[in-house]
Amino acid sequence: MEIYILRHGIAEDRKAGASDADRALTDAGRERLRAVLERARAAGVKPSLILTSPYKRALQTAQLAGQALGCNKIVESEVLVPESSPKAVWDALGARRKEEALLVAGHEPLLSMTAAYLLGVPALQIDLKKAALLRIDLESFSGPPRGILKWMLTPRLV
Repeated sequence: MEIYILRHGIAEDRKAGASDADRALTDAGRERLRAVLERARAAGVKPSLILTSPYKRALQTAQLAGQALGCNKIVESEVLVPESSPKAVWDALGARRKEEALLVAGHEPLLSMTAAYLLGVPALQIDLKKAALLRIDLESFSGPPRGILKWMLTPRLV
């Protein structure tokens, strides 16, 4: 399975009394995200399913990814909220193991911790910038994760 990990784009600043979950993408966040997604589309990225955090900025990111990459199957999942765990994400991916390519959209530090977990090196530090996209290939869901990092694309590279 190809797993694409996409961090949400730049979001509005936190406001006193407002919920973190309600922060939306900024215009600059959408622009950088679109640039990354256009490059991904040109490289042949085509997920069959997008799993996303229900937080507004992640959901908007997933929707933009769906439009850019031709995937209209977007599912919100609580396992992608910031306080979740890499093991919970692994379990959610395993439940969808029949998908050929799956994209997850969410937040830091969960996504970089999940990438390290999927690579079988939980202590690995990954600097996953906003709107960055990385690809990990997994051969099997039996036993501990042993993914292969294929590439990482950041807004600065596009």
